[in-house]
Amino acid sequence: MDPSLGEGPLGRLDRVTVAIEGDRVVFIGSDRDAPDGSEELDATGCLVMPGLVDCHTHTVWAGSRASEFRRRLSGVSYSAILEEGGGILSTVEATRSAGEAELKQLAVQRLNRMAGRGVTTVEIKSGYGLEPETERLLLHVAREAGRQVGIKVFTTFLGAHAIPREHRSDRAAYVDQILEEQLPLVAGEADFIDAYIDRGAFTVEEGEQILRAGQERGLGVRVHAEQVTHTGAAAMAARLGALSADHLEQIDADGIQAMADAGTVAVLLPGAQTYLKDPAPPVAALREAGVPLAVATDLNPGSSPVLDPWIAATLACISMGLTVEESLLGMTARGADALGDQDRGRLRVGGLADVLVVAPPPGEPVQPEGLVQYLGGAHVRYVIAQGRAIR
Repeated sequence: MDPSLGEGPLGRLDRVTVAIEGDRVVFIGSDRDAPDGSEELDATGCLVMPGLVDCHTHTVWAGSRASEFRRRLSGVSYSAILEEGGGILSTVEATRSAGEAELKQLAVQRLNRMAGRGVTTVEIKSGYGLEPETERLLLHVAREAGRQVGIKVFTTFLGAHAIPREHRSDRAAYVDQILEEQLPLVAGEADFIDAYIDRGAFTVEEGEQILRAGQERGLGVRVHAEQVTHTGAAAMAARLGALSADHLEQIDADGIQAMADAGTVAVLLPGAQTYLKDPAPPVAALREAGVPLAVATDLNPGSSPVLDPWIAATLACISMGLTVEESLLGMTARGADALGDQDRGRLRVGGLADVLVVAPPPGEPVQPEGLVQYLGGAHVRYVIAQGRAIR
């Protein structure tokens, strides 16, 4: 709910009716005052809440990284695999070889799974093309898949995801390609620009150059920051006025303060933290500084093959120390904030009718805790996206 409407951080109201007309919520209140409707959905024993916002995903790719999962279980690090030319680069190879129809089919299948778990808004990054035409294609496919499934897709250009094989000996040439060829081609397909700044990926200086170029073309800034090593990327992101800095396992006090001062959202990605066995981000320090906390799946084939945002919410509580309320806000209002959209992730009169009807596991009280306590245990009964029931 809108926290201003009811009790507690989530703005809880009991025994109310929500009425929708077109793509807007037109009433929230008691049954006796509710307007007549042509169709009714029974939410008895359920919680009614905003549709989920998954604000960091890499949903469009081809190929499998199952063999890498086996290697990591044996002790080989994610960074070592990337530096060997595997990881992201193996997915790039498979994705470049796939056609548009295959990529769209795979993206639709993944988005349908996500929509079935209550996601009505999702951000999708490119970054598995690493050359102009495939980067453009990935963003185009992401938008088309979202339209087919019936949920809102925000797109992010992530040409600065890794240095492709053909440029491993001349990374400066690849940065030039991003700036001079990829960005001009994809700018019309993207809402945001992102850069993966870390060991084995891009430097802070390279990332800032790329992000500033995206800003000049009207793209919002989002940054993969401080995941494997501390680089100063979070402070740089804040300096650029980035909407979000994501991961943050290695962020320091200066980065936290810079994000707080800039209002940059911290996007926490517990799937990646779990799969890579990384330390938790300093959530208590972020909270104390007043940095907004979002939660996302980071869906990707290597470091976070997580399709279910409810699992991400539970892991955020267990492994990162979020409260139940923070995890739910992180998947709704704060996730929307990370995308610069104040109309999503909130349930209020006059707001967008992205509405989720969800029941706790059998035997659990109708309380928010019941949705998060069980790993993937929430039962999604109805999903309404922009006023239309899609599940």
